[in-house]
Amino acid sequence: MNFPKEVRIGDITIRDGFQHEERFVSTDAKTYYAEQLILAGVKRIELTNLGNSFVMPQFKDAEELLKRVRNSRALAKAKINWDEIELTAVTIRESAVDRAIEAKKNGYGPDRILMMVSTDEEHHFANSGCTLPEYWKEAERCIKKATDVGIKVNGTVSTIWGSPISGPTDLKSAITFSKRWLDIGATDIEHADHDGSAPPDQVYRYYSMVMDAMPNPDLHVGHFHVTRGWGLANVLAALQAGINIFESTLGGIGGQPANFVDDTPVPGTGAYYYKDPNSVGLVSTEDLAVMLDEMGIKTGINVDRILKLGVLMEKTIGRRLRSSSILHGRIPKAPNESYKRKGLKERKEKLGESIGQLFP
Repeated sequence: MNFPKEVRIGDITIRDGFQHEERFVSTDAKTYYAEQLILAGVKRIELTNLGNSFVMPQFKDAEELLKRVRNSRALAKAKINWDEIELTAVTIRESAVDRAIEAKKNGYGPDRILMMVSTDEEHHFANSGCTLPEYWKEAERCIKKATDVGIKVNGTVSTIWGSPISGPTDLKSAITFSKRWLDIGATDIEHADHDGSAPPDQVYRYYSMVMDAMPNPDLHVGHFHVTRGWGLANVLAALQAGINIFESTLGGIGGQPANFVDDTPVPGTGAYYYKDPNSVGLVSTEDLAVMLDEMGIKTGINVDRILKLGVLMEKTIGRRLRSSSILHGRIPKAPNESYKRKGLKERKEKLGESIGQLFP
């Protein structure tokens, strides 16, 4: 199998992970996890959403969080090189882009923002309130003014493998949409399976099409939800196609913006919403880091530190999350004397067998 030698993991816990939680996660906790992820070697962090906090009150602290992370004493003490770190904020509509630009001008804004289209216009309209032609015009305008102040813009493509509203979609449409993002100035493209509806064979097929059409792997980000349990299988399929940037969350948390935060119903996602937070989510950062490490693929991440963060995240969220690796750890690389049954050496001597002899 032909896998990349190195993979870049973007952790999106603090944005995509927390947006599905039905209670407000404190700014202190968000800051802590951002700091610790960076200290563990994660270079790409999706930190917040600059959209309307009435719809998504989980992100009512967006500017404050950006300021705290930028001015973190822990990161300053560790002499973190900010030129190596990329902080992303989601900015689906122009008003959010304008907030990002203002924050950037004031010295604490994101390095990168994210805008999104769905190949299914019904799905796109449900998320944005825009027609696709209307949104493309807005996106082109936003990319221009964001780029002018030094902010990179990610163009996300959704409903690649199907839409929960309109049903099956055509992979070729997603290729056309991806090219459109690049044509209007996007820095990179997130190819998103937001519903966990992509089987691994179709993931390989699609990303092979992507790499044939736009062969620079720096342009492409894999984003897989695990609604049907296919997350890591899809990472493997995308790796085989040549993709080497993936997004994940601690504990595999995440999903649609919650319809309820603390004791208050909020607009959130609306009717299209998974009521059980453990029925959705993304690839677990812990499991992804361990899998890639066992495959000999470099990530630059301190795996043991990530596993400790996964344990802490369960305390923060207050329930058992998706990571298997925080329970079982890394695959042992040395003998465990405590597991050995006593008497093997003596029995081999009694039978006249030599140490290491495996056959009569």
